Amino acid sequence: MRVSKYLSKHLRHQPDRIGITLDENGWVEIDELMRAAAEHGFRFTRAELDHVVAVNDKRRFTIEGSRIRANQGHTVEVDLDLPTAEPPEYLYHGTVARSLDAIRAEGLRPMKRHHVHLSPDRETATRVGARRGRPVVLSVQAGAMHRAGHVFHVSANGVWLCDEVPPQFLSLPDA
Repeated sequence: MRVSKYLSKHLRHQPDRIGITLDENGWVEIDELMRAAAEHGFRFTRAELDHVVAVNDKRRFTIEGSRIRANQGHTVEVDLDLPTAEPPEYLYHGTVARSLDAIRAEGLRPMKRHHVHLSPDRETATRVGARRGRPVVLSVQAGAMHRAGHVFHVSANGVWLCDEVPPQFLSLPDA
């Protein structure tokens, strides 16, 4: 868990904090990451890294050869170079009740991230929403959005990404 949180922080949000540079697609050499982490007092082995990538329930990271990257959720500028994909008719978004007024008015926006994150099922969306309190799951009419010209991508770990979800494509609980 400790290594996973460390990786999320530095591969998604603050690579410069430990002096690493992600390439334009978010990749960094594993040796460079491990060296920088050790220089900043956080040591882990390659076996620990491989284990975290393999067992992370959210499959947040991908190792490709000698490189690693986070699969999505970046606040730093990267182009994950994900192909466009046709979404299922419905996707889901987990949130909390205190966010509903803004969502009713503006829809879903990426906030500090590059994309809005959508889940393929209600269970996953419930877990996502529960990180911030009592979850509220919204249904997103992804098929209708796609037909209206909105572009979707799906990350390596199954998270659906889009630029925004306008309010007319959301099913929200009554006010």
